[in-house]
Amino acid sequence: MDRSLAELGDGTVVSLDSGETIFKLDSFAGNPIIKPQDIGLTWEEEDELKIGAAFNGGGEVFENRVILMPRCHQGYSAGKFVDPRTGIERICLENYVSEIWPLVSEDGIKFSRLRNAVIRGDGTDHQDFIYGIEDMRIIKYDQRYLLIGCGKTGPAFKAAKADRIAVYSTNDFVNITYHGIIESFDSRNAIPFPETIRGQQYMLFRFHPNIYLDVLETGIDQLLSPDMHIKYWKELYERRSDNLLLEARSYPHEKEKIGPGTQVIKTDKGWLVIYHAVGEIEDDICQAYGLAENIERGYSICGVLLDLDNPREVLCRTRKPIYIPSGPYELYGNDEYCVDVSAVVFPVGALVLKGKLVLYVGSGDKYVILLSCNLKNFINYLWEYCKYDA
Repeated sequence: MDRSLAELGDGTVVSLDSGETIFKLDSFAGNPIIKPQDIGLTWEEEDELKIGAAFNGGGEVFENRVILMPRCHQGYSAGKFVDPRTGIERICLENYVSEIWPLVSEDGIKFSRLRNAVIRGDGTDHQDFIYGIEDMRIIKYDQRYLLIGCGKTGPAFKAAKADRIAVYSTNDFVNITYHGIIESFDSRNAIPFPETIRGQQYMLFRFHPNIYLDVLETGIDQLLSPDMHIKYWKELYERRSDNLLLEARSYPHEKEKIGPGTQVIKTDKGWLVIYHAVGEIEDDICQAYGLAENIERGYSICGVLLDLDNPREVLCRTRKPIYIPSGPYELYGNDEYCVDVSAVVFPVGALVLKGKLVLYVGSGDKYVILLSCNLKNFINYLWEYCKYDA
């Protein structure tokens, strides 16, 4: 893994023509590091080879190896739908049920299946949700790992309010315990902090379109035994307006929605939250990535730093993305790389290895890419250029 780290960039600080200063994560030269055909996600249809998808995987180090848990599917087709929340017509995928395939790597770059393990959400193991499991984060908590995903109670893309927080845990990524779903509300991209802060267990939520932060009143057991704490989950949802952390529409690239991305990272200067945004990516930032025109609707990656003792206090927040879709496997595809959804980069997994922040990011709803920077350099950038004024 040391050799792999040496190949990863430290990120760069760039001045725009407008005078603003941005931070750019470095994209690994070998991206995408996971292509669905490399792990057997293909099928034949009318004598044509079709390629599935493996993307949006949480990552963590376990026994000196990197574990990645992407959402995987195949046998689907492309379609369109009108998003009921925005009224915008979007590309969607028909007839699929996502699974989570644990992958393992010695160097953090080349991955293979982990004992052919699968986490299913198709009714095989339980009936809480039967339309798939998606976007699983891995949070190291004490001596075990929390696996927090999105269980679909209705068909993906088509069913409004079909997202439920699905909770699992494991000690070895092979024997995985299912704890249930939080039935009280629609939400995805939910991430607990990796430790208590002054005796309180904080957790990030995305209630469309914003990011919220609240305390679990009965601690981590509220998450691990959701059916036993329905009262508290309902109260948490009812008081959500009092716990708004970050509001969408503050910047053009965030004007549609924002949501928590990777697990929360503890640094000397604060809790680092990497989050995704959806909106218009303007000309100046696109030009910094070598693009000829703006991205009318795209996902981007952003960051915020929260106070160590009181994470409700926002210390720094990026005003421009720290990464945008710019490669063909992130943007619109080409002859070598097709994409299922255009202009998507979606951060789910994060590691800190020998001073480098390493992000595992879904791209084009099809692949996994690797991004990196020197963590200290990024934190210093946040302090110098992104002090938050609510």
